[in-house]
Amino acid sequence: MSFKSNLNPTNYLKLLDEVSAYPQSDLMVVTKNQSELTVMDLINKGQRVFGENRIQEAKSKFADISAELYQLHLIGPLQSNKVKMALNTFDVIQSIDRPKIINEIGKFLPNAPKTKEFYIQINIGKEQQKSGVMPELIQNFYDTCIENKLNITGLMCIPPLDQPAEFYFKKMVEIKNNVNPNLKLSMGMSNDYKLALDLGSNLIRVGSLLFK
Repeated sequence: MSFKSNLNPTNYLKLLDEVSAYPQSDLMVVTKNQSELTVMDLINKGQRVFGENRIQEAKSKFADISAELYQLHLIGPLQSNKVKMALNTFDVIQSIDRPKIINEIGKFLPNAPKTKEFYIQINIGKEQQKSGVMPELIQNFYDTCIENKLNITGLMCIPPLDQPAEFYFKKMVEIKNNVNPNLKLSMGMSNDYKLALDLGSNLIRVGSLLFK
């Protein structure tokens, strides 16, 4: 167990300054494998949006922190047997990616305990090993979500690691404009957030860059 914060304050403040140049954008700090103490250090510095990959880890880490102090996003895979726990833990779930999950979430709507917003995860590179809706299926999938009362407020992607991200980020903008121009875009991580900001990301997801 860590008894001190793992945050690199210099990198954090530098990143905040960069993001502030983009009025449409916000910073999500991904705190996977980080301690509650590190989370509180970030909150005390004004950070409000956090991302976690694992439901149980997030539930334990944020259990003793006042819900008014943060907005918590699930950015990892969601299994159908963990839906109820996720809806009790996260403000936003960014990994809606298949009909089975839509149906399972629908059982708890419109009275989900905590989750009020959902993002659709798009497999923008059409990679077999990644989750997400194929780009050509997104309109029908979005319509199904709306029919099942999911409040879809954004789209999320992880572009292929071995290819330039620009093509895929531009494709995400195109998809958003076709499906619903009011949706937010969650795209850009530690290695490509600057490009994502330039291309219109509303939420960058940064973790490793900010920790010692």
